Amino acid sequence: MNHKFLQRLVFTLALLGAATLTMAQTGVGVKPEKGAKLYLDGSKKSVEKNWEYWEGPRFSAENPIKWPEVSDPVDGGKAISSNDPAAAGGLYGAADIVTKDKFEDFRAHVEFFIKNEGGNSGVYLQNRYEVQILDGDYGDHGLGALINEHIPTSEEYYGIGKWNAYDIVFKAARFENGKLVAKPRATVYLNGVKIHEDKEIQQVWGGPNSGLDGGNDGGKGITDRPGGLKLQAEGHDVFFRNIWIKKLKLDDMSTDF
Repeated sequence: MNHKFLQRLVFTLALLGAATLTMAQTGVGVKPEKGAKLYLDGSKKSVEKNWEYWEGPRFSAENPIKWPEVSDPVDGGKAISSNDPAAAGGLYGAADIVTKDKFEDFRAHVEFFIKNEGGNSGVYLQNRYEVQILDGDYGDHGLGALINEHIPTSEEYYGIGKWNAYDIVFKAARFENGKLVAKPRATVYLNGVKIHEDKEIQQVWGGPNSGLDGGNDGGKGITDRPGGLKLQAEGHDVFFRNIWIKKLKLDDMSTDF
């Protein structure tokens, strides 16, 4: 085989491989990628196996986890509701659940369904940085926001009574000799459309009841402790299913995908 032809073939295959990496599937119904673990299939069994209550300063729930298994309003399958009675009245931090596995860099897929107007929950990256779930609001505290910092570039929420999906790549903060040298970053898709591209996150918001490091220097005292993916209970009927996570190593790499 001609040597130059072989070089061109190898180069073309490399480009195709790179293209495959940038064409990751996103949106409702996407199955776990190779190397990913399914953490929530909609069943109570998967909750008991892979999740635990986050026992923060406001924790007031009682084990076992009280998030109920419900019938999927769309197809009759299984889903898990965040409507834990301990969180009634919007007491975030009282009954939030977090994965038993803890993460640094990762790719996550989360499907959620808001049953009623004003339904409120949230997806916390590393149990620190919230991607908001909130019906009827758009802004830096609205649905799809990287809370209090970044507004989605477009409104892609399907609305109440429909399944929605976040696809997220997260890169943890970097430390050298115990000193913060790079802030965390994230890219987020909502329903298959990119709404945040490699955005830097400045701090933890919401105080000590919100998650790890929320009480450190007003949320600015980020530490290097790995954290799980957390789902917020606020006393609303927000349902979850098809949550999977893949550990990554993003040294010298962007979160964009």
